Amino acid sequence: MKYIGAHVSAAGGVQNAPLNADKIGATGFALFTKNQRRWSAKPLTEENIEQFKKNCRELDFPMEAVLPHDSYLINLGHPEKEKLEKSRNAFYDEMNRCEQLGIRMLNFHPGSHLNKITPEECIGRIAESVNLALERSKGVTAVIENTAGQGTNLGYRFEHLAAIIDQVEEKERVGVCIDTAHAFAGGYDLSTDQGFDQTFEEFESVVGFEYLRGMHLNDSKKELASRVDRHECLGDGLIGWKPFERIMKDDRFDGIPLVLETPEPDRWPEEIEKLNSIAE
Repeated sequence: MKYIGAHVSAAGGVQNAPLNADKIGATGFALFTKNQRRWSAKPLTEENIEQFKKNCRELDFPMEAVLPHDSYLINLGHPEKEKLEKSRNAFYDEMNRCEQLGIRMLNFHPGSHLNKITPEECIGRIAESVNLALERSKGVTAVIENTAGQGTNLGYRFEHLAAIIDQVEEKERVGVCIDTAHAFAGGYDLSTDQGFDQTFEEFESVVGFEYLRGMHLNDSKKELASRVDRHECLGDGLIGWKPFERIMKDDRFDGIPLVLETPEPDRWPEEIEKLNSIAE
C-alpha cells in the first residue's frame, strides 16, 4: 500500500493534523509537533496526546504512515559546542514528543559545517548527535532527509547519508527520507527513465532500500545539480510527472509515507487523487 499525503498544518494543536490530512484525501501525512521556527515550545498536554492518537485511529492513519519533521533551526553537525548542544537538546525534545504521541519516526535535515570544520568532522558530529538522541529515547527512528546541498548543508549525496548511518550504533533505528526535488538539485536526474533507474540503483548500492522510511514528493523549480532548494507542483517543474508515476507503480516504495511539500496546498487534493489513481 502507498501512504500518500502532504505536510499538513497542526495549528491549534497536533490533534488537528490528522483531521487536516483527512480533508485532502490523504492516507499518510507529515506535521511539525511544535513551531518549527522556535527553539522552545509548550509541552504536549494529555488532551493533545490522546486526541491525536484517537484521531489517527478513527481516520485510519497507522503510525507507519506518519512522518513528522523537526525544527529547521536544528543543526546536529554544528561546529560550535554551545550551539551544537542547543541543537541536540532540541532534537531530543522532538524525539520525546514523537514518543509521547506514539509516532515511530522523526525526519530531520542532517546539518551544516558552516565552513568551520570539515565535512567529515560534521558528519561525525551528526552521527554522534543521533546516537545520543537514540540513547535518550525509545521506539522512534531518526530519519535523515537528503538535502539540495545549499550553502554548507550536507546530505545532498547518498554517500553522506551512508556515512552517517555507518556511524550510528542502533542501525534498526536510523533511516532515510528521499526528497525528489532535493535529489534533483543535488545532481540525481530523476526526470528521465535512465536517470531514475541510475539514481535508485545508486541508492540501493550506497545506502540500501532497507533504510528507506519515507519520501517527499516534489517537483523542482531549479535545474539539475543547481544545489538550490525550490519546490514546484508535480508536473509543473523540471522533473515532470514521469518519475512520480514510476514511484506509484514501484513496490519498493510501498508501506512508507509519500508526502507532498508542493507550494500550492489548494492543489494537494488533486495531486493526491492523481497519485492514488496511478497507484491503483
